[in-house]
Amino acid sequence: MNINTKIDFEIPDKQPIDVALKRTTHMAIVAHQDDLEIMAYDMISTCYKSKKKWFFGVVVTDGAKSSRQGRFEHLTDEEMKEIRKKEQIDAANLGKYGALAMLDYPSESIKKDPYEAILVIKDLIKRSKPQVIYTHNLADKHDTHIAVASLVIKAIRLLEIKDRPKILYGVEVWRSLDWLDDHDKIKLDTSRYPHLAKKLIQAFASQVDGGKRYDQATLGRRYANATYLSPHEVDQLSSIQYAMDLTPLIQDDSLDLKTFINQKIDKFHQDVSERMDRFK
Repeated sequence: MNINTKIDFEIPDKQPIDVALKRTTHMAIVAHQDDLEIMAYDMISTCYKSKKKWFFGVVVTDGAKSSRQGRFEHLTDEEMKEIRKKEQIDAANLGKYGALAMLDYPSESIKKDPYEAILVIKDLIKRSKPQVIYTHNLADKHDTHIAVASLVIKAIRLLEIKDRPKILYGVEVWRSLDWLDDHDKIKLDTSRYPHLAKKLIQAFASQVDGGKRYDQATLGRRYANATYLSPHEVDQLSSIQYAMDLTPLIQDDSLDLKTFINQKIDKFHQDVSERMDRFK
């Protein structure tokens, strides 16, 4: 499959596509425009001023069905797609991403017939060979997010072991991972460059000004995570985002995704029940 004819690439420093992909160390594969900035800021800020670490962001859907209000209320789906694409490119340039790929699939297509998207993502991962990948977590409540997380895992499972990332994390967006057992929480440091963190989300004016204050909600959740992490210790960081470790799912292809996440939920249920039992 020739990815150059399928994907809309943006390379902020104008390197050739193959060069930009091959230098990748950190990769995030997400459903929508602005998901990279909401859930992969730890990666973005790690690579922001580095000469050795490069961030590659992949956005799977076209943004046509985005919520809209105010000055964006009367836009058609096609007009919204173009606006969201421009906003994503602006964010990539602002954050100095190593590369951005926009796959432009309708949301319904990746939920009902994801095979082509799986092959495209497999090819992107094989070409870029990132050490670590972030995607959505399996307890997210947005169907498109779950679809993307699932197809990312399926794509990686099609790769030979040598071509797979060492780490796969599922990060919170539509549902906090505060409930996850503390031993299972992956704590991502989102405290670097706070002004950049805010500007990246505010780059998506069609959302922030169009009825969804993701800038306030995202930064607020990160601050809250840092403070409410432990009731008995002082804060170690000012801003944290939680992720669950999905790496076992790309190390053992026999593991079932539903069983995997249900085990995490059962652990939460057990913790709550045991605490209640202490004070009968």
